[in-house]
Parts: sequence; structure tokens; C-alpha cells
Amino acid sequence: MSYLLLTPLSFIVGILVGLTGIGGASLITPMLIFLFQVPPAIAVSSDVVAATLMKVIGSVKHWQQKTLDCEVVKWLALGSVPGSLSGIGLLYLLRQIEGLNLDTILLRLIGTMMVLVTFSAITQSLLKFFLPQLNLPSPPKFDLTTNSGRLLTMGIGAVLGCLVGLTSVASGSMFALALITFFRLDSQKLVGTDISQASILLTFTSMGHLGLGTVDWNLVLPIWLGTVPGVLVGAKLCKLTPQPALRLIIYSILTMASWKLINQA
Repeated sequence: MSYLLLTPLSFIVGILVGLTGIGGASLITPMLIFLFQVPPAIAVSSDVVAATLMKVIGSVKHWQQKTLDCEVVKWLALGSVPGSLSGIGLLYLLRQIEGLNLDTILLRLIGTMMVLVTFSAITQSLLKFFLPQLNLPSPPKFDLTTNSGRLLTMGIGAVLGCLVGLTSVASGSMFALALITFFRLDSQKLVGTDISQASILLTFTSMGHLGLGTVDWNLVLPIWLGTVPGVLVGAKLCKLTPQPALRLIIYSILTMASWKLINQA
């Protein structure tokens, strides 16, 4: 497929990211692999670099709108940045092993990550919609005024950051689930906080991927042309658009894409 279509498709993805904080890498990486026949290793690295600018611009917009929680962003980033760098280091070591089919490993990792993200989110959404009175056990809420709350936040950031470094997926989706589960943020602050922590994480992660030499600027530049204006439009619409229905649609799309990735591997 012609790369000319990459910019308009990326614009749509940018709007979704600005609206919900999720869907960037989870949509762009499979799009590069399936629609444009890009090798998974190049798709992952190029997507990370391309997503960085989109997330940074989106986070600035949400900061101006005061739709983010700076404390949550700070403590998550303190864990996710070193976690992502360790994931990139592992990716580098895997590339040195002769006879190892790294593309197959990446496809399975990306697909598995997306399955975990989407299954958890859809289950949560359906339970809230059909069984609003269901009294499920509540996970603990992290208190960032305590040392234990900060350490737990950094720990979750480190684990998810490592997975982002390996696959490029989940900088928005998995962190959004963590924000919903452990911080109980309202919808608007959830989106802004998610995008802001991802912008810090991806800034460092993209530096590591540039060092791997698997970034294709012929992919990055068209993605930038689409996602940057798209995320600005989405962030502006965030304050006006109801989130639950839109999230359910996005997660349904991600479910189909994830199964296709796993079967492709």
C-alpha cells in the first residue's frame, strides 16, 4: 500500500489518542505491519519515534487545559523510564542471538500485550454497563503522599515501561488501565495524565530505538504529518465528548488487531 495513505490514517489515530489517551502504538504498529508490509522490528522502532512527538504535543495541550495530574505523571515516569530502557536493552540482546526469529517474537509479544489490554478494558466496561450495582472487590488506591504509594507507582511504571520498550505497545493503553484502577482519576484527567506520562516515557524510549538503527524516517515523517494535527483536534474535543462508548469501540478494534497479530506469528 502507498505511503501516501499513511498520513490520513495517522490523522485519525491522532484524533483517537487526543480523545482517549489510548490507541497510538496499538493501532499504528499493526497498521504498519499489515497494511504497509513493514517488518515488525522496523515498525516498532519507527512507531515509538513517531509517537513521541504526538504525545508531547498532546501533553502540552492537556497541561494548558489543566486536564492532568502532575504528581501521578512524575512518579509513574520515575519507574517507566528506566523500565523502558531495560526493555530496549533486552531487545538489543535478542537481536544478537543467531537463528532467533525476532520478528515472530515481536509479533507474539505485541499481540499478547494487546489481548491483555483489550480483554481487561472490555470486561471492565461491560461489567460497569450491565451490572452497575455489582459489588466487586476494589483494588487499593495508591496514596502518593506516602512512600509505599510512591514505590508501588514506580514499580508499576517500571514493569509497563519495560513492555513498552520491547513492543512499543501499551504506552497509553496499559497505563490507562493502571490510572483507572489505582488512582481513580476522572475521565478528562485520566486522558491528560496518560498522554503526559507517555510523552516522557517515549522520549527516552525513542532515543534507545534510534540507537538500534531500526527507525525508518520514510515512515516517521508521514506519521508525524497526520498524528500531530490529529492529537490537537482530539485533545480539544476531549472536554466535549463522552468517553465510555468511544473507548469500547476502540478496544473492540484493538481486540481484532491483536488476534490477527498472534495468528500472523
